[in-house]
Amino acid sequence: MATFPSLDPDFGAAKKAQPRVRVSQFGSGYSQRTVFGINQDPKVWTLTWENRSETDTNTIEDFLEARAGQEAFDWSPPDDSSTYKWICREWDKQLPYPNLFTITATFEQVFEA
Repeated sequence: MATFPSLDPDFGAAKKAQPRVRVSQFGSGYSQRTVFGINQDPKVWTLTWENRSETDTNTIEDFLEARAGQEAFDWSPPDDSSTYKWICREWDKQLPYPNLFTITATFEQVFEA
């Protein structure tokens, strides 16, 4: 399993959680909630590497393109020292200033052996 290059994203990274929950609604207004599945709370990170060199952004983009959104990789989120498995199905690269590039990517947590 490949590990994401050691290029830390900028501050302002955003983590999204949306636990998978099944809700049974009963006629009396009573409801019951149950988590669905064993890995019911995958995280999604929106990350930015702003005003970076072409070398750094090429390293990131080449890494993501080699996995094409289907092969998982290891990465440690900014708020955690543990490593988890992720995929990246979408990213974009911009050139806001001469010789400085910005990459924005979305990492989705996956659970696999």
